[in-house]
Amino acid sequence: MKTLQRVVAACLAVVAVGCGTESSEPEVPSLRSQVAELVSPNGRNLNGRNLNGRNLNNSELGSMLVSVDYADARSASGKVLNGVRLEGSAFVGFDGATRVTGTAFTGARFTGRLGDGSPLPLRVDSVAQGTGVDSDLWSYRVSYQGSDGSWRAVCQDANGADTSAIAVAGRWDYRQGVPGEGGDKIEDASAFTFACEGAAIAKCMHFGYKPWATGADGQSLAGHHQACTRMVRADFCGDGESHTTDGQWVNLYDAAGVQGDTESWSLEGEWNEDGARCFTSETRAHTAVSCPGFTAIPDCGDTTHFQSGTRLISETPYGVTGL
Repeated sequence: MKTLQRVVAACLAVVAVGCGTESSEPEVPSLRSQVAELVSPNGRNLNGRNLNGRNLNNSELGSMLVSVDYADARSASGKVLNGVRLEGSAFVGFDGATRVTGTAFTGARFTGRLGDGSPLPLRVDSVAQGTGVDSDLWSYRVSYQGSDGSWRAVCQDANGADTSAIAVAGRWDYRQGVPGEGGDKIEDASAFTFACEGAAIAKCMHFGYKPWATGADGQSLAGHHQACTRMVRADFCGDGESHTTDGQWVNLYDAAGVQGDTESWSLEGEWNEDGARCFTSETRAHTAVSCPGFTAIPDCGDTTHFQSGTRLISETPYGVTGL
């Protein structure tokens, strides 16, 4: 197993960017817990409640960084970069007629968007390429400019130390308890997300569910990645609300050749992009979960369901000692 950074799991509820409105609810104090983020190459993993990092939830800004614009990106020297986009998690663009990518984006400036749609200056302080099977995961240290003109880290660990993010195309709806919308991935061609290490969006890419990649069957893993963000947070109802506490073990597996079933644990549920398709009483919630209007598919845990919409199956270690 490899150990990732500890993170502060905290999340304000915000609405989608671009419509010029914001709806928020008070931050849940229990989300400010810490968790050792352990990622195994297969099967058994630790979950977490947070969709993205603390990510600018502070008294100065009063809102969350919910997306970043591709438009008006600039180089470290201030020149406009044209045609900026992501290829996987690597930025690509043009400085005049010269194609730039990878570490050439060190010092680049972007415009972030807060929950109310207001802009926030961002700066890429460092760029590093992953290694081995994660060579397509590029890591970015990113800062935002505060009201006093100073630069502060977008992502921090539980001790307040700077940590990195992975850039991923599109944006998310961070609201909680909103059926049909909360926790959704929004395919917005004009925006991307800096996904802080240790939270669900980044964690699921480390699990192998990279939205730009394909599984052993040649099918896109984008749906698996979104299903994973639901599963990691125990968002059974698909409304953005987590039904777990940080640091609980969960075994997950799929039919795409990414994660295998490595444990003989109790079935928890089946997952797709919209949340759980079915779930048992032995969940990480450790209490009854009720989803209004929810109709479970029959024969929960039947692996033939991978052929009819199920992306992942999860198990919990009920009755297992020594964890």
